[in-house]
Amino acid sequence: MKAAWPRAAFIAAAAVALLAGCSEGHQDLKVWMAEQGKGARGKLDPLPQIKPYDPFAYNAFDMPDPFKPRKIEPTKSNSAITPDLTRRKEPLEAYPLESLSMVGTMEKGKTTYALVRTPDKDVYQIRPGNYLGQNFGVVTTVDEGEIKLKELIQDGAGDWSERSSTLQLQAADARSQGNRR
Repeated sequence: MKAAWPRAAFIAAAAVALLAGCSEGHQDLKVWMAEQGKGARGKLDPLPQIKPYDPFAYNAFDMPDPFKPRKIEPTKSNSAITPDLTRRKEPLEAYPLESLSMVGTMEKGKTTYALVRTPDKDVYQIRPGNYLGQNFGVVTTVDEGEIKLKELIQDGAGDWSERSSTLQLQAADARSQGNRR
């Protein structure tokens, strides 16, 4: 054990000498930093003046909401032609006229019916007086090759006007191709 003691004392003395040598080598760096810091003074700009909050009172509750789509009001129309908005809608009024197709005719008694197919592949019997399409279209005539109807269209000013439309009988080739799909 006596041999380990002088060895430990030697290592401790070497470590102290090493640390003392490191502290003296940076004295020039400490002097330079002290000289550079003498003239440097930080300056902060004063905080900006805070303006008091001025609340805005929204008073346009009676005006239309600009973020909701507006619908033209049919009751504001000045024209003599207006649709009956209180009557019950028929099933074919749920589809645009362009999506409906006439696929045939049939007779019951003295009345000629047209057969109309929807995009859902349902077939309805239509006679004069029935409604179809989304523009209040009423069937006026059913012939062997077409359905004639009168539609009511509303313009931007809210006035209603009448328009004649037809739905033509589809050719047999187009019907058979539609069934193959």
